[in-house]
Amino acid sequence: MAWYFVLLIVLGACAVLVVLSALLYKQFFKRFYDFFLSFLALIVLSPLLLVLTVVGAIAMKGNPFFTQKRPGKISKKTKEERIFKLVKFRTMSNAKDENGNLLPDEKRLNGYGKFLRKTSLDELPELFNIFIGDMSIIGPRPLLVEYLPWYTEDERRRHSIRPGLTGWAQVNGRNEVKWDKRLALDVEYVDKLSLKLDVKILLMTVLKVLSRKDVEIDTAEEGNLAEIRKAEKEQNEHPSM
Repeated sequence: MAWYFVLLIVLGACAVLVVLSALLYKQFFKRFYDFFLSFLALIVLSPLLLVLTVVGAIAMKGNPFFTQKRPGKISKKTKEERIFKLVKFRTMSNAKDENGNLLPDEKRLNGYGKFLRKTSLDELPELFNIFIGDMSIIGPRPLLVEYLPWYTEDERRRHSIRPGLTGWAQVNGRNEVKWDKRLALDVEYVDKLSLKLDVKILLMTVLKVLSRKDVEIDTAEEGNLAEIRKAEKEQNEHPSM
């Protein structure tokens, strides 16, 4: 009957872990699971990452990685967003016209890039960002640095936690959601952050990726938040007669 007692101990330990995870999720366990799961994913997915790196270098005729500065969690010391380098697989080539200028996005987005976006495989290198603490598995998506001056004070609360690989806004329409609604969903997530909600978002994300639902290949129609807010400000300041 020794196995019975061992089983009870294991089940009891698991139950205690779940309870502690729920009670101390935001304070400790969210980062703990981010670190552990991203480390595990990097090991398990290393062959796929290697293959995509090699194929990407060939398909993109050069560096297969895309890096860009993004705002992270607000620092308690400086009260400003910590800027980090987001890493993704490149989905657009560096093709240029006869004058040396980059071609429009739609012409640089090749078949391989469309495949990466459609399957969300372009996001895999962000596991490194999660592992080192720049990002979380679940959280508001890290947007452009140029958007920072255009958030309302309430919308800026999305940066009170680490940005995520996927989030509440992404499972509620992804890029099809308008900016105001999308940012409101990010703030709603911050207010309701919990282990239960993160598990729900993770499962919904897996289902959406597998079903390829709400996956946008061309996100140009989403629009630039800074340009949209600037235009709205100018219109409010100088309304047409």
